[in-house]
Amino acid sequence: MFLNPFTRRTDPHLLAVSMTGVKMGDRVAFVGCAHGGRLAAVAAKVGLSGRAVAIMPDASAAELARKGAEQLGVLVETEVAPPAALPLEDGSIDLAVVDDTGDILGQMSADERAASVRELARVLRPGGRVILFGSVPRDGLAKLLAPGPARRSFAATSDANQTLAANGFGIVRTLAERDGLVFVEGIKPRAKGP
Repeated sequence: MFLNPFTRRTDPHLLAVSMTGVKMGDRVAFVGCAHGGRLAAVAAKVGLSGRAVAIMPDASAAELARKGAEQLGVLVETEVAPPAALPLEDGSIDLAVVDDTGDILGQMSADERAASVRELARVLRPGGRVILFGSVPRDGLAKLLAPGPARRSFAATSDANQTLAANGFGIVRTLAERDGLVFVEGIKPRAKGP
């Protein structure tokens, strides 16, 4: 087989894994799953010393998460629960990853989104992070070569940043918009000393 040295061969989920900043030993909660392979690629980084929990709003999303984990041989606990009632203890998670590429947040009312964000803040430890990633339309040559969604998901709007900032996250910023995805980070404030 002839190998073309100019062909780009990369992991399709490398960008998502890099943007989450997940590392060995982290306790990670996933909310929403529009792509099981992407979830599994991030979950694989926690290793045996960490914990990966996928909380899905319905059985079909839970099955998608299970299949993605099985295909990569990754251990992921799967729960079915609404985003506003996560089955996790207070402060038990280092990183929450919300996959909004399926518009899980965009389909909620503003009050439901705020309640879901407050729930993420509850389960995160002080200094813990949430990463929202959503879809954005591609433009230019990328639009012709790899068409993506026709509209921006909620995570790609300024409302996403405002909702995080108003509901428990001190530092909120858009990290990047690339390859049809946008990444928004929120950091839960650390407890203030005496």
